[in-house]
Amino acid sequence: MKSKISEAICRDMEQWFESFHQAPETAMQEYDTSRIIAERLRDFGYEVTEGIGKLGIVATMQRGEGTRSLGIRAEFDALAIQEENDLPYRSRIPGHAHLCGHDGHTTMLLGAAKQLVESGHFNGKLTLIFQPGEETMQGGAAMVADGLFERFPVDAVYAMHNLPSLPLGTLHFCSGEMMSAVDNWEIKLMGRGSHGSMPELSIDPVVAGASLVLALQSIVSRNVSPWHHSVVTIGAFLAGDTGNTIPDSATLRLSIRNMEPKTRVQVLERIRTITQHQAESYGCAYEITEGQPGAVLINSEEETRYAAEVARKTFGEKQVVYPSARYMSSEDFAFMLQKQRGCYLMIGNGETPMVHNPKFIFNKQLLPIGASYWVALAEDYLR
Repeated sequence: MKSKISEAICRDMEQWFESFHQAPETAMQEYDTSRIIAERLRDFGYEVTEGIGKLGIVATMQRGEGTRSLGIRAEFDALAIQEENDLPYRSRIPGHAHLCGHDGHTTMLLGAAKQLVESGHFNGKLTLIFQPGEETMQGGAAMVADGLFERFPVDAVYAMHNLPSLPLGTLHFCSGEMMSAVDNWEIKLMGRGSHGSMPELSIDPVVAGASLVLALQSIVSRNVSPWHHSVVTIGAFLAGDTGNTIPDSATLRLSIRNMEPKTRVQVLERIRTITQHQAESYGCAYEITEGQPGAVLINSEEETRYAAEVARKTFGEKQVVYPSARYMSSEDFAFMLQKQRGCYLMIGNGETPMVHNPKFIFNKQLLPIGASYWVALAEDYLR
């Protein structure tokens, strides 16, 4: 495949990527990142609208008499995780890092945006969507609620994510349900603290929490059919600071994933019921804080088949997998696909640590590949 990205823009992309990586901002706090993206797009010549869903950006460009409109989306938030990579461009912000590759996704779309201005051939309207807050499932829903597609109508919308373990640079497409709905919940158990030597004077939320962790694991194994897909993960158990003190409270943080809407309702109701009875059996009070409701990511068949065909024409048959696997991970691009037809695809990051790992590294070799795909898609869709 001959790259559709000039050597000059490839050098620009490497610089942009390293700059984003060094200055990560977490979900819905990406003020500097959003400003930099908007300024860059204006410099390219796009009409830019900021502040959609708080920090979202839309850049548009009309060429010719064409009436078709293509939407392409990239996200730009980082994670609250300490990076453990020894890179010359490692994160400069303690406890924050781009360990999911959103800096790379944004860079690829910016590179494509610049290339399409300088030498792209399209007839119609190009709509580029840059989204905050993907990691907390807030940004996509916020942009949609702020009238994203009413204000900037598109005929189809596309997005891309890197995935370690997939061969480097391969493109993977899946029609229908591709990614699960995620619900991020917090359960707080309130008991009564005491000295560790006098447990009889306490209502121990640690013991109650430990029991609750085990009880919640029975949902997938005993309440959900093996034919359905569901995951209940307790990723954090927060309680106390010292070994000789029983704390007043304990907090569990959950990541709940389901591929079918009916199963999701069942699983969430079981979590509520089990939490209530477990807390009562140990004499604890409890509070459940439910985050942004999840959504299953569903790729429309026609748009997915078309996107895969563009990839084949651009990169060759061996670089394209269609149909590909489905994933129990989640993406708030699902909220955009609820409103508009389109496709979310994966690009292989090679044999690197998984996303959200402190040692994850976005492979910079993907920058011209991903940008070339976006250029090819725009030129083919807006012929």
